[in-house]
Amino acid sequence: MDFALSAEQTSLADSERAWLTKNDPLQTRRQTVDEGPARLSVADRRHLTESGLIGLLTDEMGGTHVDLAVLTEEHGRAGSAIPLAELAVAARLLEVIDHPIREVAESGTELVLPAVSTLEDSALHADVDGTGLRLCGATAPISGLLDADHILLVTTTVSGTDVAALLSVESVTVRTLETLDLTRSWSVVELDLVVPESEWSALPTGTAAYVHDELSTYRSFDALGAAAQLVDVTVEYAGQRTQFDRPIGSFQAIKHHCANMAVATESSRAALWAAAIALDDNLDTRPTAVSAAAAYAGEATSTTAQTALQVHGGIGFTWEHDLHLLLRRIKVDELLDGSVSYHRRRLVTA
Repeated sequence: MDFALSAEQTSLADSERAWLTKNDPLQTRRQTVDEGPARLSVADRRHLTESGLIGLLTDEMGGTHVDLAVLTEEHGRAGSAIPLAELAVAARLLEVIDHPIREVAESGTELVLPAVSTLEDSALHADVDGTGLRLCGATAPISGLLDADHILLVTTTVSGTDVAALLSVESVTVRTLETLDLTRSWSVVELDLVVPESEWSALPTGTAAYVHDELSTYRSFDALGAAAQLVDVTVEYAGQRTQFDRPIGSFQAIKHHCANMAVATESSRAALWAAAIALDDNLDTRPTAVSAAAAYAGEATSTTAQTALQVHGGIGFTWEHDLHLLLRRIKVDELLDGSVSYHRRRLVTA
């Protein structure tokens, strides 16, 4: 496959990186880390409203998954708490079901996040009860839920029907998780209710699986961005840190580490671009493309983070260095929306 980002996509990524650099999410988070889970700042909410990026995947804006992918990578690189990809996925789904709240969600006035079951050992159960939709159990972890107004639950009932239900965050039980990741909040929604007929919709067959593939792809793109940032800071550090009156970057072992990190991130990016294209074209090979990319990138980004820590040595273990914040983020990304082992098993059975 021959593929390269267009000039517009490169410009889009550069613009988002400029905003993130100016607002420095990691520095902002350091100021509030002792106060509790990460929350969206006033600047974050304003950016979502003014940029219009939440509606990127809607027909009106006409954006692609590749467009959203380059933005997601930038947010991962910066350690941002904004769940941009998830918000955009929810906005697209609201358009599919033509929900009245869609315009409010696209504008960022109210934040709607997608909620799905876990891919392994699902604890979420749905069944049509008369004209209502019976929901019980817990969703997969959701990022940014503490700042959201609604969740858009997408799941498959016991009879095999894909359904969606918009639920107010105030109407459900939210349990905030303690995770390694200090840059984002993670929560699960615990459900035990019947949704009235007017508040849930049937979806085209395969929609729930498609949403799972979207979230898996963007989770990996987030990890890729964080890993790419670690490559940059590690190469810079290796050129500055001296040992025996020479930069450690001149030693063959360090060269090999840095080269392996660069190859891992570039290979991950290529695989993930293929997955994003498969999502855009909704190809028959989409599940295979997504799982191949997620499995490879999950291991590659985690290994890159660990190698970055080794090259940095003692300073990499300190609280003051940003390395541990990105490493924590990558390790959580590795486990959510399908672990590496899950995606490998999916490939075997494809």
